[in-house]
Amino acid sequence: MPAQSSYDYAVVRVVPRVERGEFVNAGAILFCRTRRFLGARIALDARRLLALAPALDITEVERHLAVIPLVCAGGAGGGPIGLLPLAERFHWLVAPRSTMIQTSPVHAGLCDDPQSTLDRLVELLVHPPKSHSAG
Repeated sequence: MPAQSSYDYAVVRVVPRVERGEFVNAGAILFCRTRRFLGARIALDARRLLALAPALDITEVERHLAVIPLVCAGGAGGGPIGLLPLAERFHWLVAPRSTMIQTSPVHAGLCDDPQSTLDRLVELLVHPPKSHSAG
């Protein structure tokens, strides 16, 4: 069994009206220094977001969210921030903001596989809970 590695993660949130403080979780970012992993997965539920802000330009929000995985992947596709070292990219992505796209506080954990942990976090924290039917 491989040794577990520590990781840090934050949930990506869309806050359509910052003054109201309401948000929809739209993805997650995970950084595992020892495995040299920085990844993000975006899974915006447009219907949930439009319930909070019916006039919101979803295409524009999706365009901004799509940059996050590019920054994580590194290289020129992530713009100037994509050229920074892994840890600096993570810290830039999770820095507190008062804009429409924000992240939660950073949390920590242990994992065997950062990619599967990222997928599990998105399922747990971003996708709506699955309803259990009676009977």
